Amino acid sequence: MPPTRKDQASSCSNSSSRSGSRRELPTRPVTEAKSLGDLFENSLPSFGGGYLRRLWVLLDEAIGRGVPMTLAVAGPVTASGQHLAWLNPLLDTGWFVLVSTTDAVCYHDGHRSLDSAPDHPIFEVPISGDDAALRDELIIRITDIGFDEDVLLDQDTFISACLAREEFQRKMTGTEMRALLGECYHQLEERNGAPEGLLALCKRKAIPIFVGAPSDGSVFLNSMKLWVHSQLGGPEHKFDLDLHGEVFESCAYHWWGLRKSETKALGTLILGGGVPKNFNLQPEPALSQILGLEDVSGYLYDIQITTAPVTDGSLSSCPPSEAVTWGKVDQDNYTNTCESVPADYSMLMPLITKGLLDKRAKFARLEEELGRETLFERHPEARGYLRPQEGYRLFDQREALLADLFDAVRAQNGAE
Repeated sequence: MPPTRKDQASSCSNSSSRSGSRRELPTRPVTEAKSLGDLFENSLPSFGGGYLRRLWVLLDEAIGRGVPMTLAVAGPVTASGQHLAWLNPLLDTGWFVLVSTTDAVCYHDGHRSLDSAPDHPIFEVPISGDDAALRDELIIRITDIGFDEDVLLDQDTFISACLAREEFQRKMTGTEMRALLGECYHQLEERNGAPEGLLALCKRKAIPIFVGAPSDGSVFLNSMKLWVHSQLGGPEHKFDLDLHGEVFESCAYHWWGLRKSETKALGTLILGGGVPKNFNLQPEPALSQILGLEDVSGYLYDIQITTAPVTDGSLSSCPPSEAVTWGKVDQDNYTNTCESVPADYSMLMPLITKGLLDKRAKFARLEEELGRETLFERHPEARGYLRPQEGYRLFDQREALLADLFDAVRAQNGAE
C-alpha cells in the first residue's frame, strides 16, 4: 500500500531521536558485506560514514515505497561526463519525475555529439597547472577537465542553428524548448554514434527539465545573438521563453504528486545548491502562499548533498529542517525522512547509484525465480524498485496537468 501522509514511520537510524530510544551503531566488518547496499547499511558506523549510511537508507526507503522523486543538480555534470557515468543510468530507472538544473548543463550536454567531437576530445588537466599556458593553447579548463575552445564555437554554431529552426519560432516554456533541443541532440548523437546525453534521455522518457535562471548560460546567449540580428534587419527571431508558464508548470507537477500520484507524496534528491535547488523547492510556497491553495505539503523526503557550510546563510547550505519553516518540506515527518550530507556529490553518487541499480537488478532476478506476487509479499520494497521503467512521463501529460491546476485555482478563487 502507498504511504499515507501522517504515519510515515521511517527505518532511518535517526528516526529514534524523537522517542529517545537508543540504537547501537552498525559495525559489521566490510569483509562480510554482500553488496554495496549491505556495506552502506552495516559498515559505516559514524562521522562522515554515518552521513552516507543515512543518505543510503533514506533513498532506499523512498524508492522502495514508490515515492516519485524530483532531482535538482548544480555544477558541470555534462561537461565532466558525470551524466554518462551515473546520472543518466539513475534517471533511466523511471523513479524520477523531473529535473531542475542550469542552462550551462543543457549547453555542455551537446559537446560529445558534435561533428567535430573526434578532433576535440574532453581530457584531464591538473587543477594546479599553468592556466596562462592553457589560455595560450586555447584550452578551456573546468576544475580538472579541459577541452579546446573550438568546442564552444562549434557548440554555439549548432545551438544557433537549432534555435533558428521553424519549431522554435514561438513563445514556449523552457521545458518545451529543452524537449525540442533534446530531439536535436538525439538526432546528432544518432548520426555521429555518440552516447545518449542528458537532454536526449529526458526527451525519450518525457522528463521535464527546468532551468530557474535561463539567461545565465550559453543556450540563451545564442538566442540573444539571433535576437540581435533580427533587431538589425536580419531574419525574424520569434523564439521567446514563457517564464510564467514554466513556473506554473512546475507547480502543476507538484500538485499532481500530492493529489494524483499513487503515494500522494513526493521526494527530492538535491545535488549541490544554487538556483536548481531553489527552483526545485519553490512549488509548495507558490501553491500555498502565492496561489492560496489549501492542504499543500512540501516534500516528504528531502535528501541532499552539498559542500556549502551551513553557517554561510545561503540556500545552497540550507538543511531540510530550515526548509520546513518555509513549508517546502513536510513538517510532520522531516526528522525521519530528511538528510543533508556535507560532501561532494561527485564522490558519492557513483557509489550510491551503483548500489541502487544493483538492488533493482537483484529484485528483477528474484521476480523471475519467485514470480511478482510472491516477491512483493516477501520484499514489499521491490514494488517501488520495479515500478515501470518508462517512468511517469509527466511532460506527455503536461496539458492535462496544467488544466487540473487551473481548475483548482479557479475553484479556490470562486470560494473566496
